[in-house]
Amino acid sequence: MSESRTRPRIAVVVFPGSNDDGDAVLALERLGADAFPVWHGEPDLPAADAVVLPGGFSYGDYLRCGAIARFAPVMGAVTSFAGEGGLVLGICNGFQVLCEAGLLPGTLRPNASLSFVCRDVDVVVERADTPFTTRAEQGQCLTMPIKHGEGCYFADDELLPELEATRQIALRYADNPNGSVADVAGVVNADGNVLGLMPHPEHAVDPLLGPTGGALVLGSLVDAARERTFAPA
Repeated sequence: MSESRTRPRIAVVVFPGSNDDGDAVLALERLGADAFPVWHGEPDLPAADAVVLPGGFSYGDYLRCGAIARFAPVMGAVTSFAGEGGLVLGICNGFQVLCEAGLLPGTLRPNASLSFVCRDVDVVVERADTPFTTRAEQGQCLTMPIKHGEGCYFADDELLPELEATRQIALRYADNPNGSVADVAGVVNADGNVLGLMPHPEHAVDPLLGPTGGALVLGSLVDAARERTFAPA
């Protein structure tokens, strides 16, 4: 089979205010996918093997981060796609949107410092058996940048033990930059096909620009999408 036939198609949703959609497309292309943008107003998803909700400030982050984007027409299709086992990755604002839409547990609140944080952080891989982390090893430390004002993950005293018990915490901060409960940097849904994380893997792919920890996350997604699509019947 030719290389072009084994490149999975990955949709990158574009909301008004998204600003990392282009970087996500470029990073996914570099890692072996055919990535393409999908406008938020589309009621249906084109044929795709995975979906990425990128970072930015959807709808200006008015009301609450991700709270308006959850009602975008395309989110109905994303929800159906995820419900059928499709791979969905939410990065930063995309993570916020997934939580607001009920596709991931918990919520994102203003940083404990009440200030915008923009720097590289180290995150520890808690699980290497998800479709988003197979290129990494459990316990491995990945360096990726963050840039957010509302990245403090919160789960209450009832939800947090459940997430720990079901191993839905996929990534933790080595040095918590925003006050997230239990150092949570990324969580998966109960079925393991939806991941949200606050760090930006699309900005940590090219060694000429800095750390490459993000390539392990996005590369794992590309691998999983390819395997699901091109696996022998």
